[in-house]
Amino acid sequence: MEKVDLQATNGCSAGRCGSKAGPADLHPSVWEKVKDHPCYSEEAHHFYARMHVAVAPACNIQCHYCNRKYDCANESRPGVVSERLTPEQAAQRVLAVASRVPQMTVAGIAGPGDSLASAERTFRTLDLIRKAAPDVKLCLSTNGLVLPDYVDRIKELDVDHVTVTVNMIDPEVGERIYPWIYFGGRRWRGKEASRILSERQLEGLQGLAAKGILVKVNSVMIPGVNDEHLVDVNKTVKSLGAFLHNVMPLISAPEHGTHYGLTGQRGPTPQDIMSLQDRLAGQMNVMRHCRQCRADAVGLLGDDRGREFSLVQVEAMEVSYEPEKRKVCRELVETGREAAREARSAARRETAGASPDAKILVAVATKGGGIVNEHFGHAREFQIYEVCAMGARFVGHRRVEGYCEGGYGEDESLDAVIQAIRDCVAVLVFRIGSCPRKALEAAGIDPVDRFAYEYIEKACLEYYGEYVRRAKGRERCSPSEVPAEAWAAFAREG
Repeated sequence: MEKVDLQATNGCSAGRCGSKAGPADLHPSVWEKVKDHPCYSEEAHHFYARMHVAVAPACNIQCHYCNRKYDCANESRPGVVSERLTPEQAAQRVLAVASRVPQMTVAGIAGPGDSLASAERTFRTLDLIRKAAPDVKLCLSTNGLVLPDYVDRIKELDVDHVTVTVNMIDPEVGERIYPWIYFGGRRWRGKEASRILSERQLEGLQGLAAKGILVKVNSVMIPGVNDEHLVDVNKTVKSLGAFLHNVMPLISAPEHGTHYGLTGQRGPTPQDIMSLQDRLAGQMNVMRHCRQCRADAVGLLGDDRGREFSLVQVEAMEVSYEPEKRKVCRELVETGREAAREARSAARRETAGASPDAKILVAVATKGGGIVNEHFGHAREFQIYEVCAMGARFVGHRRVEGYCEGGYGEDESLDAVIQAIRDCVAVLVFRIGSCPRKALEAAGIDPVDRFAYEYIEKACLEYYGEYVRRAKGRERCSPSEVPAEAWAAFAREG
């Protein structure tokens, strides 16, 4: 078997390719695995959907940031589910989603516990999905404690993507995160527990990489506990063959009932996360578009449709799994992706004369499709882009409470939205009302709705060109024509 360097970028800047790469940036075998995986490709996450099936209830470690509440439909965080499924129910749910959401390309198992703590349930589920829907990619997530025992089995099931959560490589740091683990028939505590966990995680990661399986490492950033230590984690997992590093913020709201939440441990700010991601980006591929999904999430990242596919609803559906229909959908999606690339390239040429050191942050309201297509008041998150003459770089997202509820807005919610994007020069939206427009302008944020249904990166670059010209005292340029009408129509309906 040909040995492929999963970190090789073929001229693409380090830290960029894991989420931003195109077909020219990666080995063909690697590109084939990531091109339509919304978690492994930043570009793909605008266009393709994923789903998680909650078949693994058990867990063999305890984390200070975890409380696996059951039936908590309004929360969006790992470990939360509304229904736990049998492998057979999970396979049926995959078929139902695949028939109704043809751009769904990936089915994964991420809990609500640890996928490999319930290994037989997990593997039976994956086997059933593989046989029933062979065009769906298979994934799993694990804390890695028993991963070395199952590397061969994972490979046999054609699982191409595995996520391993690695929060430390130093047991002294680990004992502040993990109160205990259950391994080898007994419960371990303290530094010894963290030593065992770390050794097993790294052994499993290396084993997966040796078999050509792409490994994404998740790390939870815990200020004052492991934030600086994650630089060392990054170097270590890269050296062992990890493809992508995803640093996520600690979720520590007291109402979740976690140890960190009840003891007042703060989570990082969006700026803290972005700063650490920037430090790591010079070392390896860094993921910036993670949404810390529920264990039963369905749909595009940031647009969960799980409630449409409850057990009762799935049982009542007439499921028609049509591979050809799904293939046609993917071809249309790829047409849209190519049009977006061309629009981005054209816009970049327009800003080529500007200084590459002049950078701004721009917030974008989108429902997917890589297009500015969400009303300001309806946005549940804003995607954040760093824009300069070299291009528009996705650097993260900011979750918010919707400003408009039932036709009215609340001042408190609007203030929270403005606070979330306060470091942005502008916010690009499909539409915005006069009240929030005035509030944004008063806060020094430019509300922009003239790029409706434009591709995001093209719109960001065009706005940047206007921004630079205004800074130089020139007249504002006029917006260009809306591109790729057919794809825009599909995104609107889709």
